[in-house]
Amino acid sequence: MSIEVRNLSKQFGDFAALRDVSLEVRTGELLALLGPSGSGKTTLLRVIAGLEAADAGHVLFQGEDATGQHVRDRQVGFVFQHYALFRNMTIFENVAFGLRVRAKNARPTNTEISDRVHDLLKLVQLDWLADRHPHQLSGGQRQRVALARALAVEPKVLLLDEPFGALDAKVRKELRAWLRRLHDEMHITSVFVTHDQEEALEVADRVVVMNEGHIEQIGTPDEVYEQPASPFVYEFLGKVNLFHGRLHKGRAWIDGIEVDAPEHIEAEELAAVAYVRPHDIHVDRVVNGSGALAAHVSHILSVGPIVRLELIRDGDGDNSKELIQVEISKERFRELQLTRGDRVFIKPSRFDLFPAKIH
Repeated sequence: MSIEVRNLSKQFGDFAALRDVSLEVRTGELLALLGPSGSGKTTLLRVIAGLEAADAGHVLFQGEDATGQHVRDRQVGFVFQHYALFRNMTIFENVAFGLRVRAKNARPTNTEISDRVHDLLKLVQLDWLADRHPHQLSGGQRQRVALARALAVEPKVLLLDEPFGALDAKVRKELRAWLRRLHDEMHITSVFVTHDQEEALEVADRVVVMNEGHIEQIGTPDEVYEQPASPFVYEFLGKVNLFHGRLHKGRAWIDGIEVDAPEHIEAEELAAVAYVRPHDIHVDRVVNGSGALAAHVSHILSVGPIVRLELIRDGDGDNSKELIQVEISKERFRELQLTRGDRVFIKPSRFDLFPAKIH
């Protein structure tokens, strides 16, 4: 089932949670709503579910307007961050709950309920815990039970609000991979909210980056990471270095490095900022070509196959003493034989230019 959101707006007092938001979720897609706290992602999810009413705009399921529909009529499964399981019920009864409370004429038989619940518990790999109670399960197991309960009523849309936010890092990573595999098996249209960039990029088919109640960018994980549409997206999706310079008619001068900037062919002496990922900076002990920047090593941190360097710019200009973060392979680090205090020369291998903000 596809979901379409048209021009949604939502106010809470003086706070604008959603500002004219529009997007489409494709049938069978796993879409992530990503953004910092207060960006509007949970409010958007709740409006789609029918748990909140928008002040303006429409929600359509499979092309039909569902804006005025009650939550129970939208055929939506909802998974909360804190499980919301019934503590006095067994795992079996938690999953069966949504089926047992259906109207009598729509309620499955006890045999059908039993078969459905056992199939779902097997699907989430917890059929051996059917007679346990929630307090006897780990956090990861409880979240899988919550997912099974949401799926029990055969929803056409699955909505997940920070589903792994209450779990520790290792369990969260395991459940991310598990959720992706489960979605590939079931192909149910799914939307999940997260503030974890890694989670969104690993799990989702497409990512919606939100900020202050509006959408900054929609794209595949590769698109939003490799081709950020705005400085906010660049800075939100991982570490980034900022280099200051200027633009003029398709040319850019960034800290002495001159490059083509065809996307800014109309720019007339415009201040600019180059955004550079730590892994997009080449490091050498000698000047290799033109436009290298001098720095010295202030800190070295080895993390698995990656070595993270903190460098301090050399020189007397406005940009001297700035911290630059660099990531290189352990093999390259061994070649360079770097130690703290060593002088190096750096050059970005790629960067993206944005006009500088005027304060």
